[in-house]
Amino acid sequence: MATWGFGLRAKSMLALVLACLLSLVPAGLIAWQVLETVRSHFGEAYARNFTLLKRQSILAPISRDLALSRRLADSEVTRQWLLDEQNPSSKALFFKEAEGYRRDFRSRSYFLASAKSLSFYFNDDLKPVSDQPRYILDQTKKSDSWFFSSIRQVEPYNINVNYDAHLKITQVWLNVIIRDGEQVLGVAGTGLDLSTFLAEFIETGEPGITPMIIHRNGAIQAHRNPALIATNQAASRAQEEQTLAGQLPSAPEREALAAAMARAQANPGQVSSFRATLEGREQLLALAYIPELKWHVVTAIDLQAAQVLDRSWLNTAIAALVVLMAILLMSFAYAVEQLVLKPLRKLQHSASALARGDFEVSLPPPSRDELGDLSQAFGSMARQIRNNTEDLEAKVQARTRDLENANREMQRAHQQINDSIDYASLIQKAILPSQQMKQLLGPHHFVLWRPRDVVGGDFYVFRSEAERYLLGVVDCAGHGVPGALMTMLARAALDHAMTQEGIAAPAAILTRTDITVRSMLQHCELPRGIATNMDIGLVHVDREARRLRFAGARIGLYWSDGQEVGEYKGVRRAIGDRRMGSYTDMEIPLQTGITYYLTTDGFLDQAGGELGYGFGNTRFAELLRTHARLPMAEQASALDRALAEYQGGYPQRDDITILSFRFD
Repeated sequence: MATWGFGLRAKSMLALVLACLLSLVPAGLIAWQVLETVRSHFGEAYARNFTLLKRQSILAPISRDLALSRRLADSEVTRQWLLDEQNPSSKALFFKEAEGYRRDFRSRSYFLASAKSLSFYFNDDLKPVSDQPRYILDQTKKSDSWFFSSIRQVEPYNINVNYDAHLKITQVWLNVIIRDGEQVLGVAGTGLDLSTFLAEFIETGEPGITPMIIHRNGAIQAHRNPALIATNQAASRAQEEQTLAGQLPSAPEREALAAAMARAQANPGQVSSFRATLEGREQLLALAYIPELKWHVVTAIDLQAAQVLDRSWLNTAIAALVVLMAILLMSFAYAVEQLVLKPLRKLQHSASALARGDFEVSLPPPSRDELGDLSQAFGSMARQIRNNTEDLEAKVQARTRDLENANREMQRAHQQINDSIDYASLIQKAILPSQQMKQLLGPHHFVLWRPRDVVGGDFYVFRSEAERYLLGVVDCAGHGVPGALMTMLARAALDHAMTQEGIAAPAAILTRTDITVRSMLQHCELPRGIATNMDIGLVHVDREARRLRFAGARIGLYWSDGQEVGEYKGVRRAIGDRRMGSYTDMEIPLQTGITYYLTTDGFLDQAGGELGYGFGNTRFAELLRTHARLPMAEQASALDRALAEYQGGYPQRDDITILSFRFD
């Protein structure tokens, strides 16, 4: 009879093994295919987003220094001195003005090279300011070929990675041509330290990701491997091993690179991607073109090494597999019960009373057949139940400990998410122009910026040109992380529009921003419930002409002198709306004693009071009338205090931003 029992157990185990194999083998194959598909999809999305973020992080600081360099090169003071270099008063005036530019440059340095005398002037923080040339350029020297190549070019500027043998520094040089009509007077600009540039924009520390910058001719301009960087592109062609095409092993891959670069140059701001073999591994290459710098931002991602997927979702897949196995086991147990054990119980009906009763009852004498085996089994049943109960309690305690450990892991993951959002808040605050406004406007302005969440969809902008300023507030659709990501898109579009249109035409900036936003989103398949529109109000202040120029997209410009309150209303079409708006500039005289206000709708819509109504335009206008004559800092405190008192215990409904200014 022992042989019969062993045979039944063997058959049960064989059936269980077959069931597991039949379920696990196809499930594993399907899971592997799904994982590879998801990895490829998320890898492409990650490469696209990473490249666009790198493009913006590079464009913003370099565009600022390039704009300052062009202003220095286009300065009348610069031209007048280069036309008469021996004039001591013109020379003194130039170096006095250039010192102001030096302090504003990111590297706190500038250079100027004269086409007439071939003198090269350079000043930075390391040495006292000098009006004497550092050295004289020589056309026969290869190290000076960048200058002679630059003054022969038609384009107004070039960006060149070069080692200056006289200064003994390697920098990313911004070379702007100085012209007086058709006559070339020289080259001026600034430089960015290459090691600092690489540390800020190229070194990521993330495995499997290799950012780089290439010139539109294919030469590598920035790479974590300095040996691959092609220098002095203003005067010579790069060696093949210092081009991205030279790093690709096959002709079809080099052709794919050329096609991707052409697509990127035809569609600035969009990402073009392809797959190629780089450093001996198949990688995904994503390119985005910066026309202002004539650079491509390139991201190479090894999908097998890069962390493009959040592994936590695998827990769900494992849980699903466990559920599937549990269902199979339950099905197996049910089949055994119906096909094997139930017929046996029918044969053992004489022992059923013992099975339902006291386990201590006397059993029939053991026999040498199946009934004897069952009698022995019932005799040990009580002991087995007691043992099983003890084992079950031990298992429950072990599972309880496992659940407690899992809960602690969830708490750590939640803390990591909160830390990431806090870090994103620091980044968002860092791009706000608060320090620049404080330096240039001082006590003539205040800003109230209160995101509803840790990060938000509101931000404000400021750009200055001498005694002219552009101020504005932007309200992007959404709150929290989605709203904060929309601010990055809006900031990029605004910076592009201000670069293209200048700061003196707010309406043109709004129109250009609308076009740019639409072009960024035209190929994105977004769900219907996601809004991508934004409200913007822009004011150009010309202090010399005593004039304001205002244009708004669903944001108006309020003003008050303490007696009256008025509003110049913006257009009712938002940026990125279904239909494009038509924006026009309003010319407004800049009057003494009047305070101007730009506000998003977060302040006006904030619920509060006894009935929970919004703050409203009427209450806001009376608040401005009451405090318009106060100093700006006191006004900010008064408005913040009034909103807090009205809000009471109601939660903040929306992001809140108010930008106010006046000039006495």
